[in-house]
Amino acid sequence: MKYTFFYISLLFLCACGTSKTIVDKPITFNDERIELTKEYLASRYGLEQDEPTIVPKMIVLHWTAIPTLEKSFNAFYATTLPSRPDLVNASNLNVSSQFLVDLDGTIYRLMPETTMARHVIGLNHTAIGVENVGGTEGAPLTKAQIKSNIWLVKYLSEKYPIEYLIGHYEYTNFEGHELWLEVDEGYRTQKTDPGEDFMEAVKKGTRKLNLKSAPAKNI
Repeated sequence: MKYTFFYISLLFLCACGTSKTIVDKPITFNDERIELTKEYLASRYGLEQDEPTIVPKMIVLHWTAIPTLEKSFNAFYATTLPSRPDLVNASNLNVSSQFLVDLDGTIYRLMPETTMARHVIGLNHTAIGVENVGGTEGAPLTKAQIKSNIWLVKYLSEKYPIEYLIGHYEYTNFEGHELWLEVDEGYRTQKTDPGEDFMEAVKKGTRKLNLKSAPAKNI
């Protein structure tokens, strides 16, 4: 079956039950990035805020499509967006994510959990992003990352009023939903991360949390 490998791996990983730790590895979040984030909230979502904070109701899982930790980290580190014509017209704020999970399962916190990161169109104002190193043919996502994503979803759900767990490829299903705030109907990108198999495994490992999936796509 399609998901057999992930399900068998998941049963093994859940049986291990080992505790995890989070390693702080901060990206640049200086005054310029704070101002750009506040501008993003105002211009994309109509949210005028004194601080670029969020109330997390959603966790969005990603892959970086970059094969190493350091190269993935460097993609988020700078304040402004490097050469991304598909994104720069919306804002010069660099992409980022609250968490980055390495191929070996190590969890890195890149920025405060309740500060807005730019990782998912339309939903950044309410979503915590979890990036996973890899997702390429030469560096596929790993069993260790599945385990760490399951642990991290549980950890975040205990701290915040999380309602939804989705993959990045599902984000446009929220168009028309009360959480969707993107003002530009033409600002969308096509996504496949972190893959359906990976999402199915993480959702299975967190099913007792009763988190909602993305709504059905409006056609």
